[in-house]
Amino acid sequence: MPTEKTSQAEQFEFAELEALAQKIPHIQGMPVELKDRLAKMVSRLNRMATTGGYAEQFDNISRYIDTVASIPWTATTPDQLNLAEAKKLLDKTHFGMETTKERILEYLATMQLMQRQGAGAVARSPILLFVGLQGIGKTTLAISIADALGRKFVRIAMGAIGSVLELRGRSKVFPEAEPGQIIKALIKTQVKNPVILLDEIEKASGESGLRADVMATLLEILDPAQNIEFRDHYVDFPVDLSDVMFICSANNLGTLSTALMDRMEIIKLTSYTDPEKIAIARDYLFPKVVAKSGLRPEELTIDPDLWPNIVRPFGFDSGIRSLNRTLDAICRKVAKEIVEGKVTSVTITATNLKDYLPK
Repeated sequence: MPTEKTSQAEQFEFAELEALAQKIPHIQGMPVELKDRLAKMVSRLNRMATTGGYAEQFDNISRYIDTVASIPWTATTPDQLNLAEAKKLLDKTHFGMETTKERILEYLATMQLMQRQGAGAVARSPILLFVGLQGIGKTTLAISIADALGRKFVRIAMGAIGSVLELRGRSKVFPEAEPGQIIKALIKTQVKNPVILLDEIEKASGESGLRADVMATLLEILDPAQNIEFRDHYVDFPVDLSDVMFICSANNLGTLSTALMDRMEIIKLTSYTDPEKIAIARDYLFPKVVAKSGLRPEELTIDPDLWPNIVRPFGFDSGIRSLNRTLDAICRKVAKEIVEGKVTSVTITATNLKDYLPK
């Protein structure tokens, strides 16, 4: 291979350059064309080794080689497409939402049939877009799908994306340049087929012109006809994103482009009803919050008739975040009383409920 011949034949001015050159042939899965490019960069740097700009150039090239070497060019995790196990996991982590869970199971079943016919199951599947108000469970649904598939998960907060450079990276010719969020997600998970949640995509860039650019870039990232050769400005070499399972979430569809929505399967999540919140609080949240606070189950008991008052102490909330905060506050107050030696256990009744609810 040209890279290996070059590294063996060339005499290097500094040991650090030779070490950099020796690293290139051993990078797992990297395309040969990119290895050759890296070898030429090191060779060019060697020729300028005695000039004044060597140190800066060495830092830039060394950082670039380390970055592209960290990209998982071939590493994957095998999918666990077991619908029965996926249903158990979804039922365990999410109460109700039967229509939504059924749609997810249909999606996974389609993936299973596609994989039976050959590769490219994810690429040919529509992108799931969860739409609903804050706290309704969009992120946790995405995490559950990743767990059901046995894939690694990473979340990209689109509300922080103010420019396409955040997604596509900045060219390595600029000082302190770095890859975009998509490549960073692959590096973080160290596999080329993670589940990537593009969270709250409608919040990407508050400026109308920039928003159009971001939407166009998202379309390229999500479109299987284009993402097979996604070019990050920093990496400057095609990276195959077709094995990535992208999931999107949004609070509303107002700012999304028609072309982007056309690529997605929109799943609308409705607000939780009070009976659903009671079941979630009693059976899902309360045991977790008690354990997280360091309390033993017998140290805090809640009168079953009080759950409606705990679920809606301050008015209606579409999701369960405020409910989780309420339970957190109750547990903290009980924990403080136990640590101070005032009580050994607490039973919350209609008489003392107001003393434990957050003010």
